[in-house]
Amino acid sequence: MLKFNNITDSCRMSNIGIRQAESFPFNIINETQEVTMKSCFTLIEMVIVVVIIGLLASIATPLYFRHVNSSKITTAKAQVQLFEQAVMDFRLDTGKLPTQSQGLEVLVTKDQSVKNWKGPYIKGIPLDPWQNEYVYRIPGEHGEFDILSYGADGQPGGEDDDADIGNWIVRAEKAN
Repeated sequence: MLKFNNITDSCRMSNIGIRQAESFPFNIINETQEVTMKSCFTLIEMVIVVVIIGLLASIATPLYFRHVNSSKITTAKAQVQLFEQAVMDFRLDTGKLPTQSQGLEVLVTKDQSVKNWKGPYIKGIPLDPWQNEYVYRIPGEHGEFDILSYGADGQPGGEDDDADIGNWIVRAEKAN
């Protein structure tokens, strides 16, 4: 009879051949049969695998978050462009731009003081990708009106992910 000396031996598997495998567990392997052993994972092998996975994650994670941040900027630019088009449609129908007090809400719900309103011009006013409200200014600092997101930090100015994203920037990029 084959005896296991310890737990490690019980982890080992044997290549016992088709005949013995078909009849297992009824056919017990005896000591005279040659057995090819395959050992279990050792603790050091497991640690090495965990370290390799950690290294791969440390490389992939910054790349993933860089992609997420760039997609937020792209989303904000697209939304600003949609707002600008909705404001222009509002202007075509009513003959004037929304006032500062009306803001972007007048694109969704009719203000009683507005004549010839044929909206809604946009389904809703979402928050920017960083969960801040978009800013509408009339008169604008960069044109007749400005529509902007303050970026990731939610504050005016900034660089990279914190930079302001406004309709004047979207127009300039579109022209290039």
